[in-house]
Amino acid sequence: MTSRSLKIALGLSVALNLFAIGAGATLYLSKAQVERQVEAQVRPAREGSPMRLLDRISTEERPRVRAALRASALAARPDFELSRDRRREAVALAASEEADPARLGALLAESRAAEQRGRARLERDTVALLGTVSGQDRVALAEILRKRAKDRSRNRDSGNTAPVPAPA
Repeated sequence: MTSRSLKIALGLSVALNLFAIGAGATLYLSKAQVERQVEAQVRPAREGSPMRLLDRISTEERPRVRAALRASALAARPDFELSRDRRREAVALAASEEADPARLGALLAESRAAEQRGRARLERDTVALLGTVSGQDRVALAEILRKRAKDRSRNRDSGNTAPVPAPA
C-alpha cells in the first residue's frame, strides 16, 4: 500500500471509531433517560391497597382480615354506586339543554353524601378491625387510614383548593 492509501485508511478508521464512540455514548445516555422516564411514569400498584397490605401481616391473621375488609367493602358498595350514579346524572343534566341548577346541585350533594357514607363505613370498619389485631399487624394495617390523607394532599398540591360547597 502506498503512503496515501494508508493515510486514507487511517482517516476512515478514525472517523469510523469516532462515529462508533458517539453512537455508543448516545445509546447509553438515551437508555438512561428512557429508564428514568419509565420509572417516573410507572406507578406502583396502589401502595396503600388493603390487599397489598395483607402481605405484610401474619399468615394466621390474613384470612380473617381479608374477609373483614371484603365484607366492609361489599357493605359500602351501594353507597359508592349511588354516588357514581348521581354524579353521572349530574354530568348528563349539566350537558343537556334543560340544565336546572337547583337539580344539578341536589344531585351533586347526594353524590357527595353517598360517597361520604361509604367512606365513613370503610373507616369505621377499619378502626374496628384495628382493635382486633395486635403489634406489627396493626402497624401494617394502619396504612389503610393514612392513604386518604395522601390523596387529599395530592389534590391540594395540584391546585385544586376550591372549597367544597355545603349541601343545599
